Parts: sequence; C-alpha cells; structure tokens
Amino acid sequence: MVSTDWKSDLRQRGYRLTPQRQLVLEAVDTLEHATPDDILCEVRKTASGINISTVYRTLELLEELDLVSHAHLGHGAPTYHLADRHHHMHLVCRDCTNVIEADVEVAAEFTAKLRDTFGFDTDLKHFAIFGRCADCSKRDGTEIKGGDESAAPQE
Repeated sequence: MVSTDWKSDLRQRGYRLTPQRQLVLEAVDTLEHATPDDILCEVRKTASGINISTVYRTLELLEELDLVSHAHLGHGAPTYHLADRHHHMHLVCRDCTNVIEADVEVAAEFTAKLRDTFGFDTDLKHFAIFGRCADCSKRDGTEIKGGDESAAPQE
C-alpha cells in the first residue's frame, strides 16, 4: 500500500476525510485498478450501507482533487488507481486481461513524434495499449522477444 496522508491532502484543499472518502481511498489503494463496482464490494466489507452513487460521487471528487485517476482499459467501466503513483500507461492482455503498468518514458519517442508531427501533447496516464502478455504468448508458442534479434552477435 502507498503511504499517503489523505487527511492533510484533503484538508489543504478545503475538504474533510469523511469515513466514506477514507473507505473509497483505501479500496482504491488495495485493489489498484478497480471499477466502481469493485470498489463498492470492497467498501461494503466494512460499511454495508454505502451505495454505488456514493462511490461514484466520491471518486469524482477525489479525481478532481488529484487523489485518484482513472483509465479506460477496454469496454465497460473505467478503472481507478491512486494518482500519487508514478505516471504510467496500461498494457492490457486481450487473453488473460492482466494489466501491466509501463512507465510513460517507454513511449517518449512516440509522444515526441506526435508532438513534432501534429503539435499534439499526449496524456498517457489514461492510455491503454491492448495486446498479449508474455505469459499468454509463451503458452501458445508465439513468444515475442524484445529487441532486434537479427542484430545480436552470432556465436
């Protein structure tokens, strides 16, 4: 879990750390990439009276305050994670649905090309790339290796 002083973060922005906000933040922290429904299930382990509209309103406020961030990792509801983690892209395996966090620096050349060609500045923290993870590729024998193997020295 990320150690965060949510109480002072909220207080500095003029808000209190209500029990609902704390439960939602704890659920987002525990679950990492979670839909509002996932967060509701986690919160209800402690507070059965919380409803989905409370979760949505709380997530909306926490995102406005830069405490959580969301990404669209396919069809369906967005997933939420704490915003104080490093900026990252999401690599989503189409086979097993595993989500891998990749530092945005991996795409530095790509984003520079978009900026140079189109004058477009990217926001990669909401970006998901779909493909196949290494484990799924290994399982069916189509393993993808990094780098250019033809350039490797031959022994």
